[in-house]
Amino acid sequence: MSPHAQDSNEHPAVTRFREYLRIDTRQPTPDYAGSTEFLIRQAKEIDMPYRVVECVKGKPTVIMTFEGQDPSLPALLLNSHTDVVPVFPEMWTQEPMAANKVDGFIYARGSQDMKCVGMSYLEVLRRYRKEGKKPLRTIHLTWVPGKSPLFHLEEVGGVEGMKLLVHHEEFKRLNVAFALDEGIASPKNALKVFYGERMPWWIKITATGPTGHGSQFIQDTAPTKLLKVIEKFMNLRNEQEKLLEVGLHHNGQRYTLGDVTTINLTFLQSGIQYNVIPMEATCGFDIRVSPFFDMKEFQAKIEGFVASQPGVTMEFVNGHFDNTLTAIDESNIWWTVFSDACKGMNVDYETEIFPAATDSRYLREVGIPALGVSYLKNTPLLLHDHDERMHEDIFLEGIEFYDTLITRLSNITAAQVEATLIK
Repeated sequence: MSPHAQDSNEHPAVTRFREYLRIDTRQPTPDYAGSTEFLIRQAKEIDMPYRVVECVKGKPTVIMTFEGQDPSLPALLLNSHTDVVPVFPEMWTQEPMAANKVDGFIYARGSQDMKCVGMSYLEVLRRYRKEGKKPLRTIHLTWVPGKSPLFHLEEVGGVEGMKLLVHHEEFKRLNVAFALDEGIASPKNALKVFYGERMPWWIKITATGPTGHGSQFIQDTAPTKLLKVIEKFMNLRNEQEKLLEVGLHHNGQRYTLGDVTTINLTFLQSGIQYNVIPMEATCGFDIRVSPFFDMKEFQAKIEGFVASQPGVTMEFVNGHFDNTLTAIDESNIWWTVFSDACKGMNVDYETEIFPAATDSRYLREVGIPALGVSYLKNTPLLLHDHDERMHEDIFLEGIEFYDTLITRLSNITAAQVEATLIK
């Protein structure tokens, strides 16, 4: 069968998922109009109220609401984003936006991204409506733009989506108590569950110094001073890399990437021609700060690196400075119910710090606990990679997983919350 052909026996949920994947929401020119039209059509099909909010003109957030038995109780939020990263089509074996299915695998940009999670959420609520289920708490779905023209990568995205949305009056009226957000694929049989994430810092360092002919020994040039600063950053990088190799948690588990701080030199710029000493030299670092770092101390440390050389300055091109974690112990009723639901389904999981960054950081910053989990077990991690794909059976399993999980979470009673607070 051709990968383009529609299987008459295909599950309707898979068909809808593939239709969503075919909407070309790749940055830098995502088809927001197409995705919004598709989502509104889905909401209407299951008679779910919706509204569209634009925190930034032309970048819509679709909010859907499935009202619970007691709308006065704080609600459950299911978040996903609509846009995806670009592709190198020549490196794919299938058309990146065609959602072709080969041997059960659906090939498409976004198939391992939030498009699969968002559609799983929606399929659960479609099922609720069909079966006449009404959870205790109201459930909101948010479909946000994830990136901006400056930040085309998801890890530093959300600046024109969730970052602004959490302060919007429409969002405040949602009265959210807890949120589910994205995770990543796991090649093992255990899901990855993220309760925090590293803070993305992009810094630009600029050194200035004297100019002159390249045949001289000119002292304290811009490139020389910049290299001395870079060396300090790279020494710290080496320390963290070594810690990842040998570091152990108190429970004896090895450190994961999210537990340490990565420091990567990502660009260098200087000079106009070979025989002229440049007056200015700049570099850029991508730093992901572990929540186990004291950010103020760390910021003071790197500022000290820069201040060690006269005529060198530093600026934040991008930076997030809140590293709040979601509690993963009995003090958090949402975690207790989440973990109990997984155990009841015999679903193994591993808790980690997300190595990059998601919309959850903005939710946690305003006091909303959030967990990131994508039902993508036994799946090679191809997020943002060539030939990104997921198997239709995993997608359908995920709907069952989220059905049980969302049912349990949306039926947490006020008494359960109160009992946890008393403890």
